[in-house]
Amino acid sequence: MPPLPDFRLETYLARWEFAARFHMTASDAESMSLADLLGLAEPGDRQEFEHLWLGYVPTFGAEALRRAVASTYSSVSPDNVLAFAGGGEAIYVALHALLGSDDHAIVVTPTYQSLETVTLSLCSVTGIALDANKAWKLDLNQVRDRIKPNTKLIAINFPNNPTGGLLSPAEFDELIKICREHGLWLLSDEVYRLIERSSSLRLPAAVDGYERGLSISVVSKVYGLPGLRIGWIAAQDRDLLGRMERIKHYLSICNSGPGEALAVIALKAREQILDRNRALIGSNLKCVGELFSDFPDLFEWETPDAGTVGYPRYKGADGVEAFAQRLVEEANVLLLPASIFRSELTPLPGDRFRIGYGRSYVPAGLEAMREWLTKSL
Repeated sequence: MPPLPDFRLETYLARWEFAARFHMTASDAESMSLADLLGLAEPGDRQEFEHLWLGYVPTFGAEALRRAVASTYSSVSPDNVLAFAGGGEAIYVALHALLGSDDHAIVVTPTYQSLETVTLSLCSVTGIALDANKAWKLDLNQVRDRIKPNTKLIAINFPNNPTGGLLSPAEFDELIKICREHGLWLLSDEVYRLIERSSSLRLPAAVDGYERGLSISVVSKVYGLPGLRIGWIAAQDRDLLGRMERIKHYLSICNSGPGEALAVIALKAREQILDRNRALIGSNLKCVGELFSDFPDLFEWETPDAGTVGYPRYKGADGVEAFAQRLVEEANVLLLPASIFRSELTPLPGDRFRIGYGRSYVPAGLEAMREWLTKSL
């Protein structure tokens, strides 16, 4: 297996995430304190957390966690859930469990980098780019055309990071039909699912819609709890989950017990947490749209369908890389330029940047951007 390249997003964030005053490219929703989360707990769950034994937990995840995760799907039992230390570990393990050197995979771009780079380290890969000129739509005819006799898996990320794009329910059904016709696994990174502009846009989880669908999710993004480091894969195939568990033995072995206990509390209180975050995101999106509409010569913006991030176009003559660099150095406002999301598989627009709108300080960050734009450009 060739060595993995640097994780561009994490390398860039390591430099700026905690140095910039306004982390305006954050992909998680507003977080909360431990006290606030415990305030949402059922009495029994709070007592269990306070008296938690700090030993190892099962590699699959505690029964309470897997039961809480299963309750977020329509066709999943706790035995269909394998817990991980975040989504990155889940992606790494799933790809290693499914792919070998003789296989071929299809990856939709742009995407979270590990979906592409880990897959490339394991087998032959074909990329299919979302169409920036058609609201980041996926061409399903391209998907059909790229399938080979040894194709084993299609990797998708909807709601998409960084674009906020989303398939329609009909398109998602057609993608599942394609996968079923060819016996393909559908690896679906769904960490932004449940935060859509309208519930009518929400797609079914892959695990609920397809017998070979693997749904990856976390409490990091839409729940705003990345510090817990809890993610999971839900799958109908329990033999596959067993293979993934054995790979996990070489990695985290098991999750943090306190993290799992707190994730149970969050998942049980999910409607309260999600309602809060949806309201905040809706309010912030209006502010984002107002800023970009005030500078039409510099920005092209379409409101994303879902998630906590968008991918507007920068039209300035200096280019998006220079713009993002000056903005963070001179105004302490962090954005992620297009170079962070480049792909080895497909051409992608080089004039975009990722902006996040899930945190409470977004209006203040936008005001800092406005002041800098007014003075500097």
